[in-house]
Amino acid sequence: MNKNTVEMEGIDFRYLLLDFYKKLGLNENEAMVILMVDQLLRQGNDFISQSDLSFKMNLSERELDTLMAGLMQKDMLSIDSSGGRLKTSLSPIKEKLYGLFQQAIATKRETPVAARKAEAIGKVRDYFEKRLNRTLSPLEVDTIAVWLDDGYSDEDIKGGLESALANGKKTFKAVDSELRAGRKRDDIAKEGYTGVNSRWNKDIERTIEVARTKWVEDDD
Repeated sequence: MNKNTVEMEGIDFRYLLLDFYKKLGLNENEAMVILMVDQLLRQGNDFISQSDLSFKMNLSERELDTLMAGLMQKDMLSIDSSGGRLKTSLSPIKEKLYGLFQQAIATKRETPVAARKAEAIGKVRDYFEKRLNRTLSPLEVDTIAVWLDDGYSDEDIKGGLESALANGKKTFKAVDSELRAGRKRDDIAKEGYTGVNSRWNKDIERTIEVARTKWVEDDD
């Protein structure tokens, strides 16, 4: 394990991919293939084929074959055949992403804040995945980032999840409702009124609804 790997352990690779894929020259299909390969590797698979991806994605094996070949040509993923077994690796793109992130830290004053945010997102994501017993989708991870941007602490978000689970809810919509209700109570307790609008912010509503319909079983 090299020095860069140690320094970047707390940074979520998926968050960095969503932030920097355009800068790497990747299109949305290529980025989604990378995310899906990462998901399958996390599940304990060593070699990821076009056939494996086709079971999870709305792309044909022919399209996936072209995309994966392109990613290998761009040095974004690699196939290791040493030891007599094929293994898929995302080390090439991870090194590129970590390099871009470290460059950003060195050149922008705002990036120490970004580093702390990425670390906070990673911690909250890990907590959610443990409590929900599943891997979060990229859209759900992005929703966590929106909550943090909205001023909720990682402990607020974890508490929102626990409150939702206590009420038998497992959706991100339920967590968001708990967070907003908590902020409303705090505002009223402190000021006698609340600035929290009862109608959802359109951006977060769209993010959560897409995540809900495509990734999360609605148990309302």
